[in-house]
Amino acid sequence: MKQYDFIDFSKMHDYESYSANIMLEYRTSMAEGKKIEHLKPLFEAVASLEPSAFKEKLCDDIFYKLEEIPVSEDFPYNEPSELDEIKAARRKDIPVFAKPEDKELALEKIKGAWIGRVAGCLLGKPVECWTRAQIHELAKRQDNFPITKYLKEDIEYIEQEKQWNNKSWIDTINGVMPMDDDTNYTALAALKIVGSNGRNFTSDNVLTEWTVWQSRNAYCTAERVAYKNHLMGMYSPNTARYKNAYREYIGAQIRGDYFGYINPGNCEMAAEMAWRDAYISHVKNGIYGEMYIAAMLAAAAVSDDILTVIDAGIAQIPEKSRLYEDICITVDAFKAGKTYDEFLAMFDNKYNESMQRDWCFTNANAMLVTAALLYGGKDFGKVISLGVMPGFDTDCNGATAGSIFGMMYGEKAIDEYWVKPFNKKFTTAIFGYEIVDVDDMAELTMKHIEW
Repeated sequence: MKQYDFIDFSKMHDYESYSANIMLEYRTSMAEGKKIEHLKPLFEAVASLEPSAFKEKLCDDIFYKLEEIPVSEDFPYNEPSELDEIKAARRKDIPVFAKPEDKELALEKIKGAWIGRVAGCLLGKPVECWTRAQIHELAKRQDNFPITKYLKEDIEYIEQEKQWNNKSWIDTINGVMPMDDDTNYTALAALKIVGSNGRNFTSDNVLTEWTVWQSRNAYCTAERVAYKNHLMGMYSPNTARYKNAYREYIGAQIRGDYFGYINPGNCEMAAEMAWRDAYISHVKNGIYGEMYIAAMLAAAAVSDDILTVIDAGIAQIPEKSRLYEDICITVDAFKAGKTYDEFLAMFDNKYNESMQRDWCFTNANAMLVTAALLYGGKDFGKVISLGVMPGFDTDCNGATAGSIFGMMYGEKAIDEYWVKPFNKKFTTAIFGYEIVDVDDMAELTMKHIEW
């Protein structure tokens, strides 16, 4: 028997089957600047096949052929994945901030960031994978549109829409935030990585910690591929690049918070740590998303001006990247006085929630997080609601927007309404850490800062 003859591909999760995502590979390769339009009929024909060893073998051939096709010479972007090349591709005017000296204020901000991430995640988690229209209709059924409160379970509507019910509604959580990857990565995965390996941890340290502290089922999309590839004997960057159609998905972007938390004012170090983390599972804009968020959080620790914070974030990524361009489009719309609805209409012309790639693509969701922070202002509830209402990756965007808001303005700026339902506690998938406390996490975070 040959290699794939032992595998039942019909029972394999899509996250672990390259052949199940071959059209995503086509769209991702196209977006990366490879001229493969003439191969679309081939991709479509292969995608139409039932899961089988034969289909997987065909996709192997496609993968290796794509590896040979270079980025087109007329591709207008410069998007390296190596750290030294990323730094060389940044713009020249990199903002520099002073390190904070007030440890009490730093703790207040870190607590705000932790609380903001959990609360934002809790708002978006119940409607993850829902369409925008479904989210809006649910909110209207609860007299909560535009959203200003947590969402409640509505069994009738959930069944009517045939939607996923993960029991994360405000009336079903029993006083503790349910487990979610958006809190797992920040809560203990990153904390454990730094705690076990120090601030000079390597990408391969990250891979080791992943396999020690969580099962593969805790990981999705690019992370699941990287986990599987590592168990097969691969290390970074191959874990990110081998048969990984999810390589520019949002997964790394939601992992960057902790590296911003422990580098207040030091955006470059926050971005570098984020790069080391992202390098095991993502490439190009997938990496930049994590660097952008980590650098923003480092800036937010010393600045409460959102335009300054955003600028500090994009200054750490290549100036001629698609992500840099998308963030500038968002900021320019805000500066030009466009309303949020006008921004959203412009956004919808660029990204489509019904497309497999778009709804979980780093850039689309980074734009929505950035817009939520710009248009939400100093109102925490509005910021996380704007992160959730457009759809796309709702729990990720609510969490990231909430985290940045909390770091900028501190715990005191978050109304008790958003905190009381989960009592500053949340569950994790990290072995041995079933329930953790936000205040405890903040205290541990402080110990990883170089004062």
